[in-house]
Amino acid sequence: MAVLPKVIVITGGGTGIGQATAKAVVAQGDLAVIVGRRADVLAAAAASTGARPVVADLSRVDEVVALVADVVATEGRIDGVVSNAGVMIPGSVLDLTQDQWDQTLAINLTPTFSLAKAAMPHLIQSGGSWVSVSSIAGLRTPPGATGYATSKAALIMLTQSLAVDFGPLGVRSNTVCPGWVHTEMADAEMAEFGQDAGLSVAEAYQHITRLVPQRRPGQAHEVADAILWLLGTQASYVNGAVLTIDGGTNLVDAGGVGFDFNISPRATAAAVDDSRTGFTPGA
Repeated sequence: MAVLPKVIVITGGGTGIGQATAKAVVAQGDLAVIVGRRADVLAAAAASTGARPVVADLSRVDEVVALVADVVATEGRIDGVVSNAGVMIPGSVLDLTQDQWDQTLAINLTPTFSLAKAAMPHLIQSGGSWVSVSSIAGLRTPPGATGYATSKAALIMLTQSLAVDFGPLGVRSNTVCPGWVHTEMADAEMAEFGQDAGLSVAEAYQHITRLVPQRRPGQAHEVADAILWLLGTQASYVNGAVLTIDGGTNLVDAGGVGFDFNISPRATAAAVDDSRTGFTPGA
């Protein structure tokens, strides 16, 4: 009896981790449906990965419901969902406007609830799997990231709620928490970070990961590989897990870094030298 290809829905599938996940899904012979708001970006990602694009604004419940109905009508089933769409609006609680706070939750958190509500009956039917893409910011808050960190922490708990409620019905739900990864969104942050110190994007990535035990940012395919594992049968007894994919970033003791590193403000980053790595920003 032939084994039917699995159908995996990937939000935020036009770039970065979502696109890399779609590529990996298709490469193993399954069907990927990538979802996003930018038709041109989705079309380009579909052409490079072999995924099927669906343009939808997941902050609108009616479009979430229509997305799930479309996938089931076209593909016949849903075996996995990767909730990956996200936005980063920097600022402390005093900096963020109410609209910015609401926008962050409306993109990073609420669509996962809406999509789970619409897709879960189909995942129960298929014995499928759910993976949410959170962030190490949901575990260890960075400065000036109130909305982002809060939304990503809430996403972890929402996913664990799915694990507890629907695990008895055969659906596994897990979370990955990437650190710095080469993506479109992170590249924009690196460009802004490096501007004051005259660093290129590549140099900014080097500088920002100087305290990461692996001394580098991750690549989107490295996160995609972990997502694929969580979706698959090799992770058949993994449910409610929070998997960090950060090169060991979250292991570093902030109170101890002063013994090994010289830290300086961003404006003078070009003068910082880390003898341990041999990296001089701007060199």
